[in-house]
Amino acid sequence: MLDLKVLTQAVGDLEEEEVMDLLNEFVESNPSEPEAQQAVAACQGGMAIVGDLFEKGEYFVGDLIFAGELLTEAINVLKPVLASGETAAAGTIIIGTVHGDLHDIGKNIFKSMSEAAGFQVIDLGIDVAPEMFVEKAKENEHCIIGMSGVLTLAIDSMKETVDALKAAGIDSKVIIGGNPVTQESCEFVGADKFTTNAAEGVKICQTWV
Repeated sequence: MLDLKVLTQAVGDLEEEEVMDLLNEFVESNPSEPEAQQAVAACQGGMAIVGDLFEKGEYFVGDLIFAGELLTEAINVLKPVLASGETAAAGTIIIGTVHGDLHDIGKNIFKSMSEAAGFQVIDLGIDVAPEMFVEKAKENEHCIIGMSGVLTLAIDSMKETVDALKAAGIDSKVIIGGNPVTQESCEFVGADKFTTNAAEGVKICQTWV
């Protein structure tokens, strides 16, 4: 029987070999789909540990990237026992680094964590014009829009994008993330929430679906 606490801790400790051993053994035992869902939840619990350690300064960006890859790998091992490899998406998130900014590490970490949490993620890439966000949001009703930026100029681009979404009549929840974002800039931009931590960002999105 899979010890979920041990699995959560192994993900939190970034023990790739232990995580894979536990999951491969678990899949061989022919688990039921609810059991497999519990294993996914345990892995996500491990990601929450990673997020907390990153906030405390004990983990760094490289650790977050590795954790995202580890989680993707874990989900791939579990896919065969998750209802023929298809689980209903928790929701759709459209993400992109805003116009004028070319940084994508934070965005990519958020993408990995969101996908691991069951979201369908549409990644628009970097230097994304407001019109691109609008176009994709029109194609995906009831989606969440995530904007990322590292440069201070990104705040103005985020505001332009939110204004363009509103002008197009798109009523989507908007979350912004990146180094320069604060409560103040969130209000200025007109976003619903802001985060500087990918794990926390995913939790916010989960409350919206």
